[in-house]
Amino acid sequence: MTAAQPIKIAILAMGGEGGGVLADWIVDMGEANGYVAQTTSVPGVAQRTGATIYYVELYPLAQAEADGGRPVLALMPLPGDVDVVLASELMEAGRAVQRGLVTQERTTLIASTHRVFSIAEKSALGDGRVESGQLLAHTARAAKRFIRFDMAQAAEASGSVISAVLFGALAGSGVLPFSRAQFESTIERGGVGVKPSLKAFGAAFDRAQGGDDGEPAVQAAVAAPAPQPRHPAVRALVERVQRSFPEAAQNLLLEGVRRLIDYQDVAYAGLYLDRMAAVAAIPGDNQRLLDETARHLALWMSYEDTARVAALKTRATRFERVRGEARVQPDQVLAINEYMHPRLQEICETLPGGIGRWLMGSTLPKKLVERFTQHGRVIQTSSLRGYLMLRTVAAMKRWRLSTMRYADENRRIEQWLQRIAATAQRNPELAVELAQCQRLVKGYSDTHERGVRNYDTVMRAFERAGAALAPATLRELRDAALADEHGHKLQAALVQHALA
Repeated sequence: MTAAQPIKIAILAMGGEGGGVLADWIVDMGEANGYVAQTTSVPGVAQRTGATIYYVELYPLAQAEADGGRPVLALMPLPGDVDVVLASELMEAGRAVQRGLVTQERTTLIASTHRVFSIAEKSALGDGRVESGQLLAHTARAAKRFIRFDMAQAAEASGSVISAVLFGALAGSGVLPFSRAQFESTIERGGVGVKPSLKAFGAAFDRAQGGDDGEPAVQAAVAAPAPQPRHPAVRALVERVQRSFPEAAQNLLLEGVRRLIDYQDVAYAGLYLDRMAAVAAIPGDNQRLLDETARHLALWMSYEDTARVAALKTRATRFERVRGEARVQPDQVLAINEYMHPRLQEICETLPGGIGRWLMGSTLPKKLVERFTQHGRVIQTSSLRGYLMLRTVAAMKRWRLSTMRYADENRRIEQWLQRIAATAQRNPELAVELAQCQRLVKGYSDTHERGVRNYDTVMRAFERAGAALAPATLRELRDAALADEHGHKLQAALVQHALA
């Protein structure tokens, strides 16, 4: 005769998402309805490199009494031995699969499809994000049943937290031997945030009952209407794009124009189109080259200097976004503190070219500035003083085109465009890979310095190899540079291809 087994539930949740509350709800519901219940937790690493795993086991009290004693319940989940896995985020669902907690024969997986990017994803020099479609496909194959939708959005709409949504989805799945009323009574007994929790619970219950698998409905693509700017100079740029460039590239080019007007002014956006016109004039079918150059040129021309960073940190939309994310109530005061640590390099780059280079090459003035900037400082941008301080820095964009930083970036951009044009004549695929090398140059301060160093290293290898360089080799060098901020993988790749 097979011995009775407890119901085994694993919960993977990040800090602040109510994973502990969810585990306590399940325990309370079990104990209130004739079950012996136990919960344990294994804390994850801080700063979003792993979630806390809460583990719950439920065993029928009547069966325990019939067995003549209390059951011995496990302290942590074992691979292949879990009935239900609840994951507060898609990557955590993937981690559960990786740990073997999800099996096709047994496990019901309930997960949110939204993403909170991990430290590894955020700190990658390139696009380090894991592709959500692959995660969904992998987890769907691993589970016996997979219930998923954007639970963070559902929690936001209900004014609650994701734990209440997960609890509702768990109830709606029907995998536990409890009624909806028993689930709801558990929330009510908690006595905290009952109304929004019940609202979130009900919405999630209906989604799970309806068999919602989180897949978005396929809708026919609707062409975006052409912009109709009121300013004559801006309208002239839009008309130039529509008149002088292939239709397939116009959306990218218009976005580049919009970005650069916001970054600097109309004339600067006109320079962008002048440069792109030269790329469009390259003979042959160069649509992909045109697209890649349009994207990366707009990004490079809107490089992040001190004026740009200050402007972004003091925008009204940013204050509104932070207030929304923090859920600030009308009677609450929001304070935003920014940690600023400008180095001598950034200060020199903000100055006119001649003055900046003089300061970088000086002795006593350089030491005085370095002493002043030795330590970072906190600026409260939500205060009048801090806000005006950064707005003053942001206003310095009017002198941007005369600065040392602009001279350096403009020189690199012109050299990059010349290489693209020359390479496209003999090897269009290599020219596309060359256009994508702009990805190496990004950010500001130390991040920008490392990126430029890697970019220069790759360009030297490109010049050294000449026409013999294969597109795949350049792509490999670029990916190696993006994979390692210290440049070790790039150096190894250079040695491998005899380009060191």
